[in-house]
Amino acid sequence: MKINGNEIRPGNVIQHQGGLWVAVKTQHVKPGKGGAYAQVELKNLVDNRKLNERFRSSETVERVRLEQKDYQYLYPSGDMLVFMDQETYEQIELSTEFVGDRAAFLQDGMKVTVDSHEGTPLGITLPDYVTLEIVEADAVVKGQTASSSYKPAVLENGLRVMVPPFITTGERIIVDTNEVAYVRRAD
Repeated sequence: MKINGNEIRPGNVIQHQGGLWVAVKTQHVKPGKGGAYAQVELKNLVDNRKLNERFRSSETVERVRLEQKDYQYLYPSGDMLVFMDQETYEQIELSTEFVGDRAAFLQDGMKVTVDSHEGTPLGITLPDYVTLEIVEADAVVKGQTASSSYKPAVLENGLRVMVPPFITTGERIIVDTNEVAYVRRAD
């Protein structure tokens, strides 16, 4: 779908210089001399390079729509992670490196969304919050309650997070997968 250069908005994916780029920031500029243009900060979806480009309203760019499909996480297989399509029950394998650090949050049966273009996976979206058990938490130091203090704790997936002093080993907490931070106790 062709759009004018001044219609690019943050989050749009465009075809530019032979690759797929997502618009991170856009700023519309009207200089005193010459025509108006859009200053767009782009990020490459494949290798995460950044690029600043100017698009005039007379220029057209190809806007790309990514297919979003729901998958269910099944199990790890070596350095690959196996996911199943919710509709067709077909399985796909994605490398642990592709998922990144957030692969530690994957749990059996977890639903994720995979963004792809022409059958090539480009990104993965995990749930914002997951419930995990604390396997190790430091003891509370007496007299440390005057200010809001946090202590380190180790989760069942091996990640370390800072938790309030009242959280103990064996409790289940809700963790933000984007910030890798404690949110609250699980019910």
